[in-house]
Amino acid sequence: MKALVFDGKKLQLTDVPRPTPKPNEALIRILLAGICNTDVEIVKGYMKFRGILGHEFVGVVEQAVDSNWIGKRVVGEINVGCGKCEYCRQGMSRHCSQRTVLGILEKDGVFAEYATLPLENLYDVPNNLDDDEAVFTEPLAAALEILEQVQVQPDSRVAIVGDGKLGQLVAQVVRLVGCELVVIGKHPSKLELLKRFSIHTCLVDSVDVPLQDIVVECSGSPEGFLLSKHLVKPRGTLVLKSTYQQSFTFNPAELVVNEINVVGSRCGPFLPALQLLKNRLVEVSYLVTAKLSLQSALEAFKLAQQAESLKILIDMCGEQ
Repeated sequence: MKALVFDGKKLQLTDVPRPTPKPNEALIRILLAGICNTDVEIVKGYMKFRGILGHEFVGVVEQAVDSNWIGKRVVGEINVGCGKCEYCRQGMSRHCSQRTVLGILEKDGVFAEYATLPLENLYDVPNNLDDDEAVFTEPLAAALEILEQVQVQPDSRVAIVGDGKLGQLVAQVVRLVGCELVVIGKHPSKLELLKRFSIHTCLVDSVDVPLQDIVVECSGSPEGFLLSKHLVKPRGTLVLKSTYQQSFTFNPAELVVNEINVVGSRCGPFLPALQLLKNRLVEVSYLVTAKLSLQSALEAFKLAQQAESLKILIDMCGEQ
């Protein structure tokens, strides 16, 4: 099968064997996959991953021990735990020390014609969702995780730093609470997109907002982190969503003196994400900048790194 493989130095489209599912796994024919900023950071050295990239997908189950799954259109939780440790027993396999992570840590991903995942990781896609919508389930779940971790009230002041694809999803999710919300970014064209939701925006070089109860950092840059920590009021909450390869230094005194709560936030709940998509409570179609075939995956990856791009999709069923 064709797959987009990173060998630690070079990203290339190549032929690899079709994966063989373990007894508890399904063989999934990938229909559509989305390029995430994490994929871009992996190519820069993040997580030292080697193998097939990609973790955002929608596909069809072609092989499974449980025949009820065969033929179903699915999305899937990306963390695969050991199933035995304290975290796994508590339903938190994402924190299992022995976990693998689809396309990120010790498990081949979905920029390929086929992939495997445990059946317990799979979620049936509602019939009223197109593939172009369902492929956003994983990043939307990540946005929803913020509301699982932090109490956002209608009278809360919330700032989101970052106007990219994740920032846009986080803004839509937080907006549902009815709080006072502002999105801060550096791309006028991306900020303009949020006007459809009546979300207040401002450019990063002209920030004029009061100190915030909650600041969500999803800019994907150290500069975004530094701005975010300046915007949080004393005893406020700073939520960190960005992961990137580069290191940077900062003085934590501001966080200590102002008694800032710092919350790391990663993967989130799939069922609520599917419900939001099913009930049209979030909009994702406008986030798709382009859709390219697997044969053009290298071009898609380059396009994903352009400043004005949002979501780039790889269509496994597209013209070759």
